[in-house]
Amino acid sequence: MTGDWRLSGYTPVRQLGTGASGRVLLATHDATGTPVAIRYLTPSLGADPAFRLAFREQARLLVDVDDPHVCRLFEYAESYSAAAIVTELVNGVTLRHLLRAHGPVPPEAALRVLKGSLAGLAAAHARGVVHGDHRPENVLVTPDGRSKLTDFAIVLPTGTGRRLAPEQWTGAPAEPAGDIYAATATFVECLTGRPPYDGRDLATLRAQHSAAPVPDAPTPAPVHDLLRHGLAWCPADRTQPAEIFLTELEHTAARSYGGDWEERGRRQLAQRVALLAASLPLPDGEPGADEATDAPDVGPHPALRRGGLRSVLVGVGLTATLLVGVVALGVAARRSGPLTLADGTVGPGATAAATRSPAPLAAAPAITVVPAEPSRSPTPAASTTGAPPSTAPTRSAAATTTRVRTPSPAPPTTPNLPLVPPDVSPPTVSTPDVTPTTVEPQGCPDAVTATTVTATVVDDRAAGDGLRVAFRYTLDGATRTVGMDQTAPDVFQGTLGDLAAPSATTRIPIQVVAVDDAGNASAPTGPVVVSLLPACTSR
Repeated sequence: MTGDWRLSGYTPVRQLGTGASGRVLLATHDATGTPVAIRYLTPSLGADPAFRLAFREQARLLVDVDDPHVCRLFEYAESYSAAAIVTELVNGVTLRHLLRAHGPVPPEAALRVLKGSLAGLAAAHARGVVHGDHRPENVLVTPDGRSKLTDFAIVLPTGTGRRLAPEQWTGAPAEPAGDIYAATATFVECLTGRPPYDGRDLATLRAQHSAAPVPDAPTPAPVHDLLRHGLAWCPADRTQPAEIFLTELEHTAARSYGGDWEERGRRQLAQRVALLAASLPLPDGEPGADEATDAPDVGPHPALRRGGLRSVLVGVGLTATLLVGVVALGVAARRSGPLTLADGTVGPGATAAATRSPAPLAAAPAITVVPAEPSRSPTPAASTTGAPPSTAPTRSAAATTTRVRTPSPAPPTTPNLPLVPPDVSPPTVSTPDVTPTTVEPQGCPDAVTATTVTATVVDDRAAGDGLRVAFRYTLDGATRTVGMDQTAPDVFQGTLGDLAAPSATTRIPIQVVAVDDAGNASAPTGPVVVSLLPACTSR
């Protein structure tokens, strides 16, 4: 049925590919001419009420994720038997395609991909979105060597077991810690050309992910700590949130591969994508190819800077409307005047001026509540659209995509609680205190072998139980993270100690980071320094 259903407002150009989640078309947005990608989901997903309900809620959150490392969601639309997702067109190839064509990539390139993934996951997690299916098929690499995550919240049962976190094998829901695990597993695949575990059936894979040692061969020694921290069996033992793991990655990469590691990694990826130019959605020479190329990390997409699709679809707000058998979730500009149908017809009482293209959003976004699905009767009630009865032949709901874009929420039929602004403020962390500042190594009798790290953490919304506070320290070239417990209002403490004796007195820098329950991470505070003696001084 999806083959008969086409979203209005877009002109298809050609099919880009097909996979387990559906077929992807290159299309242009009729109002602006901007290239977009439309994924028409397979019937198993598009007609699944559970998936549609879950994705509607995710779409509300996804529309606010605007990050250079995340493929931007423009619109989600569904009929009674099909569904489609409209996203920005990333002119790149999947990481899976790149690895199949060229094999493993150098460490700098693999670190560059992992950094992009962690940055994208951090942005998504901060908005309450979990990817749930991070794998090479869902990472796009552009001709300039940058990467973007795509297909958020489209979790497929096929092939994901090779990167499924241990806790998810027991049926636990997808969580940010699972995304970190899957991103690290993909990092292993970048380095070696294969997933971290090679079980040929689900039972073997489950056992490997849950009990086998974290694989470090044949990966380079400098990244072994990253692998152990990202692939830890227990979620609490993984370095998280993604911002903290990202900081650890940057320190490891700079220490092991030099300050220019990231630029080298970007060039290495760009060279490999250049050899696959024929596989790009918009190869050089095609109209719009220069506009669809992934933009630098700072600044908007070139096509969008000229008033393209983002001003119309990504203003940002999410509208949800019900009309003639279709629910549409999209980003709409706020306008005054009557409603206009997406196919260009004007609603009852409208004037000719209402048919012009939406102006760029000039006010705060409007979010409406997704209404319940209407009756599945072949002829919807006339009051659904407000239009007079028509004598024209009636097409099935699955074959049309009549939508309206509401400039503001419709008056609720039942009282609604006021919308709470999203929490975007990170916690405030004081400079940590360490007592004592000098410790002896483990095994020293009657000696002080541990120090207490104390910090004050204040958040505008989260109480103590809604904060995750940790300190990290660097010793012998490795950075480790230790959780801190609340001991008094706004006061958190952790212990550093029982450390092996170094060859000489070693200064250990300590920083504290806090994350609230909305995913906002503080900047690291510190460092403060603890000195670790090389031998026992007590008698």
